[in-house]
Amino acid sequence: MIIDYRAYTFRVGTVPTFLKMFEQEGMAIQQRVLGHFVGMFRTEVGNVNEVIHMWAYDNVSERERRRAELAKTPEFDAYVRKARELITSQDVRLLVPAPFSPINKV
Repeated sequence: MIIDYRAYTFRVGTVPTFLKMFEQEGMAIQQRVLGHFVGMFRTEVGNVNEVIHMWAYDNVSERERRRAELAKTPEFDAYVRKARELITSQDVRLLVPAPFSPINKV
């Protein structure tokens, strides 16, 4: 299993706008195509303009296939165009959980 860790930094004051947009427009299409949504988190201390969301996949090939399918989805493209206006930077990482991590039992 791998975890797709995606951290986005937003323009000051736009995190609530993004969270609402994700919940109303972005979450359903991504869950339908990407599958296992681990969660979304906002930063409370530190960079308070940052939101992190994570998705789980069986392997890198599955991630690549699902993300390619998502990129071809018109409703996701419309959502991303709006979300990009709020984002100032992003950090994407692929995480491999330790054998004893609870996520391995999901």
